[in-house]
Amino acid sequence: MSLQDFLNSLDSLQSEALAALDSASDAESFEAARVQFAGQKKGALRDIQKQMGSVAGEDRKAAGMRLNEVKKSIEDAVEVAQRRLTGKDSSGADSMFDPTLPGIRPIVGHIHPITQTITHLTEIMGRMGFEAAEGPEVEDPWHNFVALNIPDDHPARDPLDNFYLATAQAAARGEEGTRLLRSQTSTVQIRVMEETQPPIRVISLGRVYRPDDPDATHFPMFHQMEGLLVDANVTMANLKTVLRVFAANYLGDDVEIRFRPSFFPFTEPSVEVDFLWDGTWIEFGGAGMVDPNVFTAVGYDPEKVSGFAFGLGVERLCMRRHGIKDIRDLYSGDLRFLSQF
Repeated sequence: MSLQDFLNSLDSLQSEALAALDSASDAESFEAARVQFAGQKKGALRDIQKQMGSVAGEDRKAAGMRLNEVKKSIEDAVEVAQRRLTGKDSSGADSMFDPTLPGIRPIVGHIHPITQTITHLTEIMGRMGFEAAEGPEVEDPWHNFVALNIPDDHPARDPLDNFYLATAQAAARGEEGTRLLRSQTSTVQIRVMEETQPPIRVISLGRVYRPDDPDATHFPMFHQMEGLLVDANVTMANLKTVLRVFAANYLGDDVEIRFRPSFFPFTEPSVEVDFLWDGTWIEFGGAGMVDPNVFTAVGYDPEKVSGFAFGLGVERLCMRRHGIKDIRDLYSGDLRFLSQF
């Protein structure tokens, strides 16, 4: 083969290859053009390279130089087409990456609104000298009922109103379990008083459990904030002052507070606590002076100390502050809802 014929073949191959690669519109047509012209086994470039042996010896240097130019041109066209179709070069790197552009902010974890509320309540009460205390969620009847002056025949002890956890022996005998999921965080107050002498200022915030059917205002698992203050000469006026300061800090200075007579086994006298906010009276929980029987149960002398206790629903406070209408939304797991807070 003459040098000129070989060079003409190279020119034709280059024109056809560049045109095919430039017109490739998808991965399938690109791969077909790549294999046809630059394939390692049957590509046209490899076939024409085999024809170098038929070129006269004195012309092979020129033929080889031109062959390398065409080969480089086709390889460059393959890379350009690949980058155009996939956005990546032959090494797999993203050719569209620009390190000078601002980064994309990653999505990070979001604190649940109930956790935010608990943190806020702890801060408010901490400024009034109340320390946070914790206790077990699985309790015994002594701490959940007996020490709180709740008698055996009280409806609060009914198995239908509690999650009792029967032991294997009790279950075999058909007896009621000796453990239960706590129905109130007042159990923590008993544990604190058993281990600590007055004066005491504590709050306990945590989960409690009652077998309620879920609806807009009820859920079988919810959170309470219980407060306890024990010292000498504590009065209802102290209780109302603490709750008024708390309400003003959490809901706003324009909030009013009122007490309505009520009954709880562990306080005497007992009251329901209402807050007036945005023109509406809302019941937030119960409170009262600690019953002398509770002091006796933990080894205190009710003639020497007095105290008050209150319990507020954390979900109720959270929902009122943020305008949430249904408690079930808090536990739906819907990030579209939860990420608002």
